[in-house]
Amino acid sequence: MDRGIFIDGAWAEPKGLERFEILDPATGERVGSTLLADEATVDQAVSVAQRTAPVLAELHAEERAGMLEQAADLIEARIDEMARLLTSEQGKPVADNVKEIRFGATVLRYYAGEARRIGGALRPASAAGIKNVVSYHPVGVAAAIVPWNYPVDLYCWKAGPALAAGCPLIVKSPHETPLAIAMLVDCLNEAGVPAGALADLPGLGPVAGAALARHAGVRVISATASVAAGQDIMRNAAGNLKKLCLELGGNAPLIVLADADLETAAKAAHRRAFSNMGQICITVNRILVDAKVHRKFADILAGLADATELGHGIDPGVEYGPVLNASVIDRVDAHRHDAIDKGGRLLAGGERPAGDRFARGTFYRPTVIDDAPLHSLPMMSETYGPLAAITAFDTTEQMIGMANSVEYGLAAYVYGRDLERMWAIADRLEFGGVGINVNDVSELQAPFGGWKMSGIGRELGPEGLEAYLEPKLVKMRVNPLRP
Repeated sequence: MDRGIFIDGAWAEPKGLERFEILDPATGERVGSTLLADEATVDQAVSVAQRTAPVLAELHAEERAGMLEQAADLIEARIDEMARLLTSEQGKPVADNVKEIRFGATVLRYYAGEARRIGGALRPASAAGIKNVVSYHPVGVAAAIVPWNYPVDLYCWKAGPALAAGCPLIVKSPHETPLAIAMLVDCLNEAGVPAGALADLPGLGPVAGAALARHAGVRVISATASVAAGQDIMRNAAGNLKKLCLELGGNAPLIVLADADLETAAKAAHRRAFSNMGQICITVNRILVDAKVHRKFADILAGLADATELGHGIDPGVEYGPVLNASVIDRVDAHRHDAIDKGGRLLAGGERPAGDRFARGTFYRPTVIDDAPLHSLPMMSETYGPLAAITAFDTTEQMIGMANSVEYGLAAYVYGRDLERMWAIADRLEFGGVGINVNDVSELQAPFGGWKMSGIGRELGPEGLEAYLEPKLVKMRVNPLRP
């Protein structure tokens, strides 16, 4: 599949743009290609969006909701084809991609409902004869930067609230995984999104992403990216004081208390550490285990990692596939070497799997390192690959200090049996989401986002709509009724 850019309601292939080749990470075979948008393409898309903004804003909420619901119907009708295509370009197994895409459709339906609930309020006044009416209006042209790890789902996290609010949207899609997104764009277009209200521009962050962040015609930008990329976006967006919603990196701790069911906790850690080969912002990067059960837990997790079967995500039954590309392997190797050089012990993995079926792909064994020092890379930085590092703690205060010691604050997890104690621990953890005996902190109707260097703003829930709306106060004097 070779794709162009989507602009002004149609697919286009402007001359002069570079083309990026997309390879199957499991086999190295060519899957397709995409054009890469440049600054001139961004300028054109913004001009079209500015022209379309009044049209979209004037649509009744019921019409905007209907578009999103129709798009969700179309996505679900094409989910199997879309999932297989996403596996071919990104590597996640088909079953995981079906789950991702289905949730993306659910997000669109949710924001269809939120579109109908955008209202206002009559606020109290400071004097007699004054009425204060607060209403909410689309902020204007919106931009989104979507990552390659969950491209369809996270596209919907941004397109749903933007279109529900009445904001034209320009998306810088990931150049690594833009093919399934092209099918998603077709669904939105066929559902009746007005021409010009959606542009899809695969491109490089320092080129197309930076152009969107700098552009004076863009009023809000939502990005899921690394901390470094988020900082660049923030600097570039300062020129016209854009509203920002940034979901950035993470280094999620999983805390295992002495009273935890160790088998359950280890299975949860294994799945959250190695699902999508650890290429998730809320993946379990570091595991803090009570010293009383440390060794037993580490042995269970190492056994699960050793038993993990890898394969091409297209094949039936495969649950764990390749990483995206060689740069992920290089980063995992660097973190592994650093942790071991500083005193950590390799319990599982730490290498590429042997055999002809893995030779051409970018596969890497799920890796577990025990006794990882707190100053080693896996304990301090986001690995974003299939590596989980373990260390022990002796006291609750020590554990909380360890968990909060990094610059990230996106997700944390706590496993145990004493709910009151875990709730008290959760209150002291400096993270945007805390899972207690669950290994996921995303919830459709609740806000998702990070503290500290993990970002600003929130997605999902009613809060996900706020970035795309501006409040307006109309203050009026009302003369008293005369007899």
